[in-house]
Amino acid sequence: MKEFDHNGAGMPGQLFGLPVSPQEAELVILPVPWEVTVTYQTGTAQAPTALLQASRQIDLYHPQFPEAWKLAVSMEPVSQDFLDENHSLLALAQSYRQVRDTQPEADTMIPSKINEASENLNVYLKTKSAQYLKAGKVVGVLGGDHSTTLGLLRALADKYERFGILQIDAHADLRKAYEGFTYSHASIMFNALRLPAVARLVQVGVRDYCEEEVTVMKRAMGRVKTFFDHDLQSSFSEGATWKSWCDKIVNELPPLVYISFDIDGMNPTLCPNTGTPVPGGLQFHQATYLIAQVVKSGRTIIGFDLCEVGHAEWDANVGARMLWELCHYTMASRKHR
Repeated sequence: MKEFDHNGAGMPGQLFGLPVSPQEAELVILPVPWEVTVTYQTGTAQAPTALLQASRQIDLYHPQFPEAWKLAVSMEPVSQDFLDENHSLLALAQSYRQVRDTQPEADTMIPSKINEASENLNVYLKTKSAQYLKAGKVVGVLGGDHSTTLGLLRALADKYERFGILQIDAHADLRKAYEGFTYSHASIMFNALRLPAVARLVQVGVRDYCEEEVTVMKRAMGRVKTFFDHDLQSSFSEGATWKSWCDKIVNELPPLVYISFDIDGMNPTLCPNTGTPVPGGLQFHQATYLIAQVVKSGRTIIGFDLCEVGHAEWDANVGARMLWELCHYTMASRKHR
């Protein structure tokens, strides 16, 4: 670090160009190139590689953190084995989807095979996350689709007795299963709520959901609090401020917070190649302001994920910059402890 030129181009092949290895890092990013259950646009499995490349061109000064270049963050290498398995299973899921509605006798073993592979991924990620957590490091996941974070959540549920999830997302992700896939990207928060340690789920920006998910929200008895995008945008038209909404959102969160950031929670002009884009959503600085308010409140961010980023150049650029913000605010929140 003493010899690192933080005003220069940064080191090739390193997250944000920083000369830090996973062993040296305080914050480790685990890339999960997986989008097996994606239902619309593909490409998010290539996001970890695309974000790694885009991250190097980010200038290392941050107005809130003048010595941002000293951030001890590193990303593990992207697994080619996971990429290969993802490609194979994605093709299998797509072939099943094409015939299941017209051929009732379609091979029902395909969902079982994909569910098994997804659970194996969850077990692997939980084990890997737990190793880093035991070593005193903070862990973040970089997807892939939104299903990729469950392993980290399980590891955190073993470490912490009680925490909340702040979910920024266009979708509620509260289906029990979707298209026969238990670990679908549309079911991640339903699966997260199975963990007793998840005391609260606070959703922001939701604007695409089904009746089943509304039923889950109502039956949660206050455990799920959803701030719908329609309500946010309507209130802005009537003079409400984003700060007033952020105060309400943060007030719903317990002292320990996990941030689950689906990039489609933002306006799709910022992420046009995400898996399932939806009109509406947050602007970039609205999202970072909300995260900053979480930190300002004295709450501690115990981990995070960034998912559903498209692999196109623009999407990777925006995704890398959001990852930069998540990393810094997460580590800033640790100073409260």
